[in-house]
Amino acid sequence: MRKRRSRLQTSRRLLWIAAGAIIVVALVAGLERWISGIGPQPGAAQAIGGPFSLIDQEGRRVTDREFRGKWMLVYFGYTRCPDACPTTLNEVAGALEKLGPLADRLQPLFITVDPARDTAAELTSYTKAFDTRILGLTGSPAEIAQAATAYRITFARHEMPQVSDYAMDHTSVLTLLDASGRFVIRFGDQIGQDRLAEKLRAFLEKG
Repeated sequence: MRKRRSRLQTSRRLLWIAAGAIIVVALVAGLERWISGIGPQPGAAQAIGGPFSLIDQEGRRVTDREFRGKWMLVYFGYTRCPDACPTTLNEVAGALEKLGPLADRLQPLFITVDPARDTAAELTSYTKAFDTRILGLTGSPAEIAQAATAYRITFARHEMPQVSDYAMDHTSVLTLLDASGRFVIRFGDQIGQDRLAEKLRAFLEKG
């Protein structure tokens, strides 16, 4: 009787271990999917992206329609960002170099979530430090909020009273849209320039 009970307990332990292993594998797979690229879900093409009207680095008003015919790689951030933004833009710049002439089919956009401080001049200086092909866009708070909502980006002002300043908490992802302005895929901000270039090349060569 004791042996049977012991075997039953052992079987239960093995089942729990197996279940735990499945969960770990699923989590690792999910993490890898986030890092390497977040693919579209049913209805995602309609759910992410859309029209916007913003101001470019030259002070001109531009809309999403001006980029038709080119693929758009869109990132929302701000120039005073201490980590995610410079890391991501560095990855974009590296990927552009690796793409070579194929990069001409792509328009990288950096849309600020801090329009109060990120003027056209600030954006010009900031984006050029990474790659002159990255176009910075700003606008009124309402215009930025509208664009962020369309791209499913959240952001919020985070006060730092100890230094009489503030930071901006924001979603940090790269969004790729095709030449007709339709959502294709999202990339996590830790994808790395090699992987990003590889993924972009696959899409651009097909499109």
